[in-house]
Amino acid sequence: MNLSRMLRARAAAGDPIRVGVIGAGKFGSMYLAQAIRTPGVHVLGVADLDVERARAALDRTHWTPEQYGAASFDAARRTGATHVTADSAALIAAGVDVIVEATGNPAVGIRHALAAFQAGAHVAMVNVEADALAGPLLAREAAAAGVVYSLAYGDQPALIVELVDWARTAGFEVIAAGKGTRYQPYLHQSTPATVWDHYGIDALHARQNHLNAQMFNSFLDGTKSALEMAAVANACSLNAPADGLAFPDLAIPELPDGLKPKADGGLLEGRGMVEVVASERRNGDPIEANLRWGVYVTFAGDTDYARTCFKEYGIVTDASGNYSAMWRPAHLIGLELGLTVASAALRKEPTGVAEAWRADVVAVAKTDLAAGVKLDGEGGYTVWGKLMPAKASLALGGLPIGLAHGLTLKRAIPAGAPVSWSDVATISDDFATSYRKRMEREFAPG
Repeated sequence: MNLSRMLRARAAAGDPIRVGVIGAGKFGSMYLAQAIRTPGVHVLGVADLDVERARAALDRTHWTPEQYGAASFDAARRTGATHVTADSAALIAAGVDVIVEATGNPAVGIRHALAAFQAGAHVAMVNVEADALAGPLLAREAAAAGVVYSLAYGDQPALIVELVDWARTAGFEVIAAGKGTRYQPYLHQSTPATVWDHYGIDALHARQNHLNAQMFNSFLDGTKSALEMAAVANACSLNAPADGLAFPDLAIPELPDGLKPKADGGLLEGRGMVEVVASERRNGDPIEANLRWGVYVTFAGDTDYARTCFKEYGIVTDASGNYSAMWRPAHLIGLELGLTVASAALRKEPTGVAEAWRADVVAVAKTDLAAGVKLDGEGGYTVWGKLMPAKASLALGGLPIGLAHGLTLKRAIPAGAPVSWSDVATISDDFATSYRKRMEREFAPG
């Protein structure tokens, strides 16, 4: 890695990477905490619909009012300070090198990305919801514009992509890739009203630290795991399980034995899958050596020599000695996003980008839903997102979880059933819906 050296050179030349951050929530705040400490980076502007929330985020992450007090983007460029605004369009047009899209709203994220491409800016797409909804099309349009569109390093998908790239570059076939999380089947029914008890976070702490209950609930109810695995499958040409994520309860030493094909005694449909492992047993007992906060890749030696080397160097393997695993035990989320910013601006390389449409995330009813119910999207009270192969989603006419917000059901949906486009009253001229339909047409599998 030589990104830090390249950043120091930019700082010495007085030519920092100019960054615009859209969305001053948790992820954006974490990035801002480190950006102010990174030589060769100048956050030209921060855009958030709630300007006071953005300023509070900057205060909380140890910025001084002088550092974020520039009265305009021109003043920010002259002084090296930062301009805070509610106008994301103005920030995109202000001449930044990289836009960090951290709103979490997939429709808004798509619009911001397209505007950034047109302005000649690279995009660090924190908004995995937007990537799962239309990542392959966004990636193609970025390439046509001559800019980089990238998954956000520090978030688990980009870290998984890095492990997959490591394995393949070293000549190993990837058997499975994914992450860990807390999982129990009943958590699919978790709502923003129950999230803090399930998550183990004090409700007062959540309020004081401005934690978003619906966002955190998406971590528990399976939706975020599905979105992230869709992003990984699409970026790494891996397959989604036919019946969705199984969340096997595996300790780290059990990864090679569990995450190999069923034909060889494992749990997978075949080679080249995405999967998420649970950090506790189904009876609720915690797994001591769990991967709740980390990421992994399993891979095959497939030669006698490789298997011998695995044994000689103490590599964890399955009983046969052929399947092994590498993992990273934790991730630092927005604190690590600077690697994407630097990689895009200095190397013109993404830290993960969709190559094809192989996996999708479809809305599934959390409870029996009556006709006339209005869906409230990711992490809400009505639906959760289930991972499925893109081909299966198309055959079903599945409603993407990223668009399952504000739409009204035309008919009743029983608990556990997927929601299809035909089940909802859609807005025919909605931009995000049209963009997604275009992605479906142009990237249909097979």
